[in-house]
Amino acid sequence: MTDPQPSSAPTVTRVTSRVLLLGDRIDAQGLERPDTISTVPLAFHAGANGYVALYRFGVAVLVGLSPLEEEEFLRLLDLRVSGKRGVRDDETALLEVSPQFEDRAPPGGPIQLKDLSPERFLVLADALAKSVSMARDEREVSAVFDVIEPFAADLADKGRPPFRRRAMLKLIGQALLVQHRVSGRIAVEEKPDVLWDRPDLERLYARLEDEYELKERAGTLKRKLDVIVETVRAMTDIIDADRATRLEATIVLLIVGELLISLFQIWHGR
Repeated sequence: MTDPQPSSAPTVTRVTSRVLLLGDRIDAQGLERPDTISTVPLAFHAGANGYVALYRFGVAVLVGLSPLEEEEFLRLLDLRVSGKRGVRDDETALLEVSPQFEDRAPPGGPIQLKDLSPERFLVLADALAKSVSMARDEREVSAVFDVIEPFAADLADKGRPPFRRRAMLKLIGQALLVQHRVSGRIAVEEKPDVLWDRPDLERLYARLEDEYELKERAGTLKRKLDVIVETVRAMTDIIDADRATRLEATIVLLIVGELLISLFQIWHGR
């Protein structure tokens, strides 16, 4: 009687994904290739066994590329990036691919995928791109809060509004830009289009959404933006009211001065 041969366990392939926030926008028009797997976002095969996805809000997701392949691709993409930042936002995520997995995103651990098909890549790339873009917006909103705090403290301490109305309007503009990115271009609450054709990947996207807390972070950002806009508008209203009061006082003084001059001329004439 022969002993049964031990069955070989399925191999686990480890792949690194890299997410880069290159700037405000990426112009991907004209980069379509025969091996394109998606047009919105533009995604295609790259390198020996990798993928690339380009998002119009300035994010590139690279999976399975070697460092040399990444460097060469980013060099070619450089001229198509507008609104570049001094320092790139760069995040990495480790993927484990094996038929034994059930598409999971364990907290703090590598993302486990059944396979690295184009559809699974698009779902993964969507979540990663939204996460790194919101990280930029979270920093910008925190910076706006740091600017507003001294104004509010001065108003509370001295009861005197800041006189820099232009600075207040610039803060409103910054908040509106972030709001536009979160609700418009990034569309955090919208699911990737690939799920229309592959509803079986809904669970994978939901797990990635929970792991990166996309909905919670988007909700927090919107609440902070509402606070910023309301605060700055209140300050500009106070500034405008204070200016109107000073203008009225100036007009009253001019009228009184004109009356005094008229009385003096009448008295001098007599």
